Amino acid sequence: MSQPQPKSSPLNELCSALPSLPTRLREVARFVAANDYDATTRSMRDLAAVAGADPASFTRLAKALGYSGWDELRGALTEARRPAQTAPFSGRTKARRYGPNSDVTLVADKLEAEAAGLARISSSEVAAAAKTLRKAQRIWIAGFRSCRSVAELLNYQLRLFRPEAVQLVGGSGPEDLDLGAFRAGDAVVVVGFAPYSTASVLSARAARRPGAALIAITDTIAAPMAEGADHLLLFEAAASPGFFPSLTGAIAIAQSLAAVTFTLGGTGAKQRLEETEARLAAMSQYVAEKG
Repeated sequence: MSQPQPKSSPLNELCSALPSLPTRLREVARFVAANDYDATTRSMRDLAAVAGADPASFTRLAKALGYSGWDELRGALTEARRPAQTAPFSGRTKARRYGPNSDVTLVADKLEAEAAGLARISSSEVAAAAKTLRKAQRIWIAGFRSCRSVAELLNYQLRLFRPEAVQLVGGSGPEDLDLGAFRAGDAVVVVGFAPYSTASVLSARAARRPGAALIAITDTIAAPMAEGADHLLLFEAAASPGFFPSLTGAIAIAQSLAAVTFTLGGTGAKQRLEETEARLAAMSQYVAEKG
């Protein structure tokens, strides 16, 4: 019995179809082949603007290759770029010796690794990024999937003393609506580690287009959201044992950013914080301690 042949990659399909495509579609196909990463992360309208083509030509190209439309072709390109490792978390597990104290040993090893990672965070880089946040007209914070918790923490702490200027990307609706609102003079903080979410990369790209300051909190200088960042704040995600990468460093950076930004705000920030505290007290947001 003959074995099924592996499915050709979308890029191979595209290159094979080049000779038979109309001239204009051939130009679009060559652009997609040369910019396949952009094709998976940018909107069809953005791609068309860069390629100098009609957005509809991307749909026509997809249909010429046998796809129902551009979204299906882009999905195939995304799958083709996906790392061969399909288990980024379970793949981190290593054989450990199990004994009476193996659980305690794992905790001790993890705490030791977390502490070592915190010690390697650059204090000067975090302080420089905080100065950018202090000067920004608006602050946007983007974090998705597991990094959403870090983004929400930074958003909460900054809003305590700059409530009118801070917004969580995707906090009040689809994140793509917020991406179009970035402006020069804004600061955009993007949090992410491998495997990187598409939304985080899109947020970083959207920040660079209008000239907003980009602050990337990530695990490596090669991270896709770190490209062109004004401030690169690195934390160690993979060094800690356990099935899931560590967010300890990212949380420490977020809290440090909030603390330094508040200090730089001087008496104005202190007054806004006091106003927020008074409002929270009036709304009885905290349980009253019994005397």
